[in-house]
Amino acid sequence: MATRVLLIGGNSGIGLETARLLQARGVSIVAAARTPGPLEELDIPVQPFDATNPGQLELPPELHGLVYFPGSINLKPFHRLTREDFLRDYEVNLLGAVAALQCALTSLKAVPAASIVLFSTVAVAQGLPFHASIASAKGAVEGLASSLAAELAPKIRVNVIAPSLTATPLAAPLINSESKLEAAAKRHPLQQIGDSKDVAELVAYLLSARSKFLTGQVLRPDGGLSSVRTF
Repeated sequence: MATRVLLIGGNSGIGLETARLLQARGVSIVAAARTPGPLEELDIPVQPFDATNPGQLELPPELHGLVYFPGSINLKPFHRLTREDFLRDYEVNLLGAVAALQCALTSLKAVPAASIVLFSTVAVAQGLPFHASIASAKGAVEGLASSLAAELAPKIRVNVIAPSLTATPLAAPLINSESKLEAAAKRHPLQQIGDSKDVAELVAYLLSARSKFLTGQVLRPDGGLSSVRTF
C-alpha cells in the first residue's frame, strides 16, 4: 500500500469511504477540498481546493499516490444544456484534475513508484440519455489518463475508475425514493446499484503494489451495465 496519498475532495461518498479505508490501513493522508467537512473529523488536515478556481497546494516532498474525487451529475436534455453547463462540468471534472496533478507531479516523481487514480463514468462507454455534458467531460478525463499513463511510465501509473450509479450524496436525487432505487437497480444486469465502500476498495487496490502491472486502464464497477445484456 502507498504510504502517503493526496486525496482531492473526499468529504462524502466514495471519497470519504476511501479516506476511512486508507486511514485504517495506516496510510498517511494529505487532503484538499472546498470545505474541511468530515475529513477533519477523521483528524485529516484539509487544505482549500476549489476545482473551478484551483490554487497552489502545499504538499510534502514525496507522495506515493493521488486520487481526484470531485465530480458532477448534470443531467439534462441536450437542447437545454448551455455552454456554461458544459464549461462547468469540464472545469470540475477535467481542469481541476489537471491543476491538482500539476501541483503534485514533483512529489509523485520523487518516489520510486506512484499511482494516480481518476474517476470517469459508465456513461462514456455506454451511451445514456441526458448525459451529454458529463459524458463529454469524463471522456476527456479518460483521454488525459491514457496520455499521462504513457508519459509518466514507468514510475507513475495512471488508471481510471468508471462506476455506474453509486449510492452517494451526489447521486441522492436519483435514488431518493424506493421506486427510483428499484428502477435504477433493474437497469443493471446485477440488479443493484453501486456501493461506495466497494469502489473505495478498488481505489485502495489501484494505489497499492498489488496493481503494479496496471496502467492506462479504465476499470468499470458498473454492475455489468457497459458490457453485459441479460435480455
